[in-house]
Amino acid sequence: MQRHDLLIVGAGPVGLALALFLKDSGLDVVLADARPRDAAAADPRTLALAHGSQLTLAKLGVWEGLATTPIKTIHISQQGSFGRSVLRAADYDIPALGHVVTAGALAGALRRKVDAAGIPVLDETEVTHLAPGTQDIVASLDGPRVATLSARLAACAEGGLSANDDDSVEHDYHQHALIAHVGAAGGHHDTAFERFTRSGPAALLPCGRGFAVVHVVPSGDADALLALGDNTYLDHLQGIFGHRVRLDGIVERLRYPLALRYRRTPVGHRTVWLGNAAQTMHPVAGQGFNLALRDVHDLADHLILSGGDPGDPALLSSYANGRGLDRLGTIRFTDGLVRLFSNDIAPLRHARGAGLFALDLCPPLRHFVAKRMLFGARAWP
Repeated sequence: MQRHDLLIVGAGPVGLALALFLKDSGLDVVLADARPRDAAAADPRTLALAHGSQLTLAKLGVWEGLATTPIKTIHISQQGSFGRSVLRAADYDIPALGHVVTAGALAGALRRKVDAAGIPVLDETEVTHLAPGTQDIVASLDGPRVATLSARLAACAEGGLSANDDDSVEHDYHQHALIAHVGAAGGHHDTAFERFTRSGPAALLPCGRGFAVVHVVPSGDADALLALGDNTYLDHLQGIFGHRVRLDGIVERLRYPLALRYRRTPVGHRTVWLGNAAQTMHPVAGQGFNLALRDVHDLADHLILSGGDPGDPALLSSYANGRGLDRLGTIRFTDGLVRLFSNDIAPLRHARGAGLFALDLCPPLRHFVAKRMLFGARAWP
């Protein structure tokens, strides 16, 4: 049976980033992924990378040459109400507040670096069971090459949470996200739009020459909106965003259900959960992958600095305690935004408008919100 220091379950962006952080650590690392070799690189989903994530990816050597679109301005408003706020990169002396990239492009860049570093990846190999022992954890595998292997630590970086997990918290938002790509007549000018409506938030993220759309709607409306013809649905989107931008053409319309799921504690016996295996959040404010990358960065630091048993309970406890503020703070921040803005209660609607107006007039408050979006709840790094 093969023996390793660390088994990373999942070779998507989160698992690959962890492997790359540890390439010079001296740890024997192996990844296992149920998908074929190039599946992750074909992922069409769009990620909004915060400025802090850009700095992290630059450290990993994958930023240069990555096809991204900068976000230099974020325009936040509420449909049918006064008040809006604008965040600008120039106010923070940085070239961009964030960048937009496809998950596939990022995964492809990370995989090339992992392959170049000689870190083995077991493609088309599903981890069907993890059996923790005193000194290691034994993984049962369904794949073409290896039936079992052992590791001193397993990092689960792929797949969602089980609703039956006793340590998990779950809240169904009863919403679906409709995603698509639309053209931007006259260009997007590196501006992202976050528009809160009575049905849920809608966002336009500059992506290439057009926008990536994330349109949140009640579950009961999703089928009807998805059934609309492209031009009719584009007119619907134009009505949401108004005169701020002119949309032109739409492709790749998909949808997925939205729920909040997270583990109260992201570590167990010789096991740590990362990314969607640790928390799945609402897409409002685009915090999911950015939080996951901060988790990965911190875990790698703990493993490198300890220099001992990577599955040591004290090490894992220290990691979990250190991540508590940022992790739970980001989850609650995102969940609070959804609950605050996804309703049409008149007093709240007027209060939200006044809040956005105050946010724009009060630089310290605006900078507080921007810092959370750029670096997380701890203003990391």
